[in-house]
Amino acid sequence: MIRKQDRRLKVGILGCGPIAQFAHFESAAKARNTDLYAICDVAEDLVQRMGDTYQPAKRYRAYDAMLADPALDAVIIATSDAFHVPAALKALSAGKHVLCEKPIGIAVEDVEQLAAAVKRSGLVLQVGHMKRFDPGLEAARDFVRDEMGQQLALKAWYCDSTHRYTMTDAVQPLPILSAGARKPAENPKADLRRYFMLAHGSHLVDTARFLCGELIEVNARLNEKFGAYSWFVDVAFANGCMGHLDLTVAVRMDWHEGLTLYGENGNDSLLGGNGADRVEGGGGSDVVSGGNGADTLYGGAGGDTVTAGEMRAYAAEGHFKAGSMGPKVEACLRFVDAGGESVIASLTEVGPALAGRAGTHIVPDAPAARTQTPRRAAQRTPARKKTAAGQTDEKPPDRRRTTVARPRREENP
Repeated sequence: MIRKQDRRLKVGILGCGPIAQFAHFESAAKARNTDLYAICDVAEDLVQRMGDTYQPAKRYRAYDAMLADPALDAVIIATSDAFHVPAALKALSAGKHVLCEKPIGIAVEDVEQLAAAVKRSGLVLQVGHMKRFDPGLEAARDFVRDEMGQQLALKAWYCDSTHRYTMTDAVQPLPILSAGARKPAENPKADLRRYFMLAHGSHLVDTARFLCGELIEVNARLNEKFGAYSWFVDVAFANGCMGHLDLTVAVRMDWHEGLTLYGENGNDSLLGGNGADRVEGGGGSDVVSGGNGADTLYGGAGGDTVTAGEMRAYAAEGHFKAGSMGPKVEACLRFVDAGGESVIASLTEVGPALAGRAGTHIVPDAPAARTQTPRRAAQRTPARKKTAAGQTDEKPPDRRRTTVARPRREENP
């Protein structure tokens, strides 16, 4: 059972369609600092079914009536894109904070009007760019903020797949639909160029801004062939970093997205596919990687590997003392707490904290076992003598690896 905080936001959700069903109803009900206070939709059958399932305190079919409720603190806008700006403006006028699904709007002029309204209101409006809260991106952001130094260049890509819906339809729950649901006057997919840029490009642009800050220059090219769309977008950031963004829909391969950011004191790379994120770096930067959802965090430039279980054990034994943990170690611990399966950290950062145990390198990618070998820097092979013919007179050392059983991550029932 989730222990709720004493002071909680009373949240109302506008829209009872798929995105509310997949994300917002359960999140608002589960969060420690919120109550799912109200739901609202013009479709009576959706309000009835979602209300019976999630048991909000209030049910509404009229948005104005929900906004007039003085007990309501904030609104989540989970409607079609065309309704985002008008619904957000109404909520701000009623004195309610807003979390709005992305994209925030479908026209620049409308979004600028909304931005001005937010400034006048003094209220909070947040766009639901959930990728900012991925552990991998958070670790990359921490490295960029605390250690990278000056940024040189960013390369980022978001490539949707021709068979993505075949995969997602098999694993996502079936949404409850209604013939009474309100639809926008214009089919959002009538203009696929705009739809793809809003639906997918918004993730790419927001991730770039999350790591590199304000954009000041944009130059985009589009290549459209055989029903596929590919944008190459050259950008410049206010901090002097330049960037290249690739949005391609759809590629005839697995969906994948990622980025590489080159910096003064190291690099960040984030690669993702099928839900497994990988953030990696060189020159002492951090790495988070994964396959099939199993994540790993480690550092470059001679970084060694320890398991998440070992990290927890070291912490419990008091090896991570206040003041001895660098940003990488703290990032490792945060990653472990978030459910990461393996942790690797730069030896210069975690060597003292691990009390000599960092000499073991555990390979995280073995399917059923972890491979364990001595650290090369710590156990160097003596030089072999050469004969007159230039041949060595000793056999090469045995490089075979030994394996140990890989602990399985506990699954929730």
